[in-house]
Parts: sequence; structure tokens; C-alpha cells
Amino acid sequence: MDAEIFEYDQGFAKRASEWLTKQGAGTSQPSGAGVSQHDPVNSPKHYTSHPSGVECIQITRHMSFNIGNVVKYVWRADEKGAPIEDLEKAAWYLQDEINRRKANGK
Repeated sequence: MDAEIFEYDQGFAKRASEWLTKQGAGTSQPSGAGVSQHDPVNSPKHYTSHPSGVECIQITRHMSFNIGNVVKYVWRADEKGAPIEDLEKAAWYLQDEINRRKANGK
């Protein structure tokens, strides 16, 4: 199962990077890349440590609030020390989005 997740994640990272390039966002390293000090406000480590070099916000800023939060919490689940809590938060935002769309008939 972990190998399947890793393969999916690598494919997602490649597609996300290609999409960002098409959008003019480039594929540069996240802000603060190469700098040894941690910047918890502008480039938190749990959002910039993805092996693709893509920072989470480069993807989520193009999504709705709920969907962006789902991606954010899944993205950082293994980086902040509380993976179950982050996955539960992702599930909460996903369920909220499902409920919202059902209520709106979408």
C-alpha cells in the first residue's frame, strides 16, 4: 500500500509541477529553499519539505477553501507529528464540501 501511495504521490507531484509551469508559476524551489533557518511564518517546513520541491500553497491557492484544506492537511500529515489529527481534519473539510455540494444540488 505504501508503495502505491508513493507512486501516486510522485505522479501528482510531476503533474502539479507541469501545471504550475503552464500557469507561469515556474518550478523554482519554495521560498526559503537552500536557507538553513526555518521560517515558520513564510515557508513552514511542513509545507516546503515535499520531495517534488513544490510548496503546498502553490497548489492550494487555485482551489476552493474546503478542497484546499483537504490537500493541505493530507500534504502535511506526516510532517507535523500528529498525522491522525491532520487526516481527521482533512476528512472533516472533505465531508463539509460534500455536504455543501449536496445542499446546493451540485
